[in-house]
Amino acid sequence: MNKEEAEIVILFMESIGYRFLQPQVLYNALCHSSYAHEQNQRGRKDVESNERLEFLGDAAIDLLIADYLYTTFPDASEGVMAKVKAAVASEEALAQIARDIDLGRYIFLGHGEEATGGRDRDSTLADTLEAVAAALYIDGGIESLRRCLLSYFAKYAQQVLEGKIVFDYKTFLQEITQDRFKQLPEYVLVDEQGPSHMKRFTVELRLNKRTIAVGEGFSIKEAEKNAAKKAIEKLKGEKDL
Repeated sequence: MNKEEAEIVILFMESIGYRFLQPQVLYNALCHSSYAHEQNQRGRKDVESNERLEFLGDAAIDLLIADYLYTTFPDASEGVMAKVKAAVASEEALAQIARDIDLGRYIFLGHGEEATGGRDRDSTLADTLEAVAAALYIDGGIESLRRCLLSYFAKYAQQVLEGKIVFDYKTFLQEITQDRFKQLPEYVLVDEQGPSHMKRFTVELRLNKRTIAVGEGFSIKEAEKNAAKKAIEKLKGEKDL
């Protein structure tokens, strides 16, 4: 990494209160694929994207949450623990934790990704948090991961258990519609605009062939999630959940 990149890596280490023995691993975790591609095009072969670290981080986070739930809630059933873990490890939850630690400020992004709002996009934040979790695990084992991130996962796990917060909007909406209407929501892609590298998708969420919410996003998945979130808010207004 160059001097400017090293300064950003150091600032992030200071922000989370953990000094990496292997700062290069953290640097890799902060490199979005768009940034790695641009730097590779400029002849820098030492810049790798964080995609492989995301894979490891996903598993490390699952272990962190499962260990916390198993240890902290001895009376919780397997079903309850699985539901909470799925919520707290969802893209929405990971993105929120990334915002809690101001992770977006430190991600290395390509110009196109930067221009289209990638620094605050749920998918980018969640993927980078997974990569950072992997870097912590590689550098100092599960204890380093626990020290830096467990408090955030624990806070949201408690709120999910108490029914105070929803993260996995599509799953939660499905539970509502099955219980209340005995049917599943239907997501229909109705529009897509923009060039291939920055398309914006529009999805209608329908129940019984009636559109009850519309969502937009830079991916179909994001548009569906936004539609589900709006639908939940609308259904809450019609009847307490």
